[in-house]
Amino acid sequence: MDSECDPEDILSSSLETLYEYQPITHSSAGSLFTFHPKHSPPTSPTPTISLITPDTDAANWKLHASSIWVSALFLADHLAELHLGDGLELNVLELGAGAGLPGILIAKLYHNVRVTLSDYPDQKLMRTLSDNVKRNDVVNRCRVVPYDWGSDPSPLLPPYPLKSTPGFDVILAADTLWNPELHSRFIDTLRLTLKRTTSARAHLIAGLHTGRYTIQAFLREMGETKLFVESVVEREVSGEGRREWCVERAESEDERERRRWVVWMTIKWKSV
Repeated sequence: MDSECDPEDILSSSLETLYEYQPITHSSAGSLFTFHPKHSPPTSPTPTISLITPDTDAANWKLHASSIWVSALFLADHLAELHLGDGLELNVLELGAGAGLPGILIAKLYHNVRVTLSDYPDQKLMRTLSDNVKRNDVVNRCRVVPYDWGSDPSPLLPPYPLKSTPGFDVILAADTLWNPELHSRFIDTLRLTLKRTTSARAHLIAGLHTGRYTIQAFLREMGETKLFVESVVEREVSGEGRREWCVERAESEDERERRRWVVWMTIKWKSV
């Protein structure tokens, strides 16, 4: 990963070196960020993804879209776990895409996948996201759609030919659970866009920087819907460590420990 000596990355790197603090964001608004994936399919050359980190209109700064979040990097480095390269034609949606790293990398690696990148309808954000798709030469397999969570999903649903039920085979979202006020609308969006099949899955990756109780509140609200949380696993950001989700760790861990982990949850329909 290379962000052209971005000041925010220099600070993050210093914190990690001096105090063993794992950074939770990289880059800053308007900076060029370059990503080299650790893994790629054996049949594909390892690509390099170059992104401009988006900015937003002043009224939408609370979106926190002007960074590359560690959850997006973790997802991009573990795409093989999604089993997208099995030869099936798939429609993938990334919600809260920001700069679009995981979705653009998928479009670059998997020719059997059609990707939709979506985020809040902010003009600056959407323009940068569209430019990133063009910059990485994936326009033919990746489109950008502005979408306000919980609203009419019609513009978001795949335009590509479908053999059966409308919706997306795979939904991805990195660091979209930090604001509890948006949980209901986000869950509505999952319900409206996840294909009603036994194989469809939503994969949500969330950092712990806003605390465990926020994630637990989301899980509790999910339990009241027709969607089912298939698994919730804590994954070590810079390692191979895995452990089951445990909200009670909030009582003993400090910020340094929280930064070492992300939570990966997989969601499916209870019945179809």
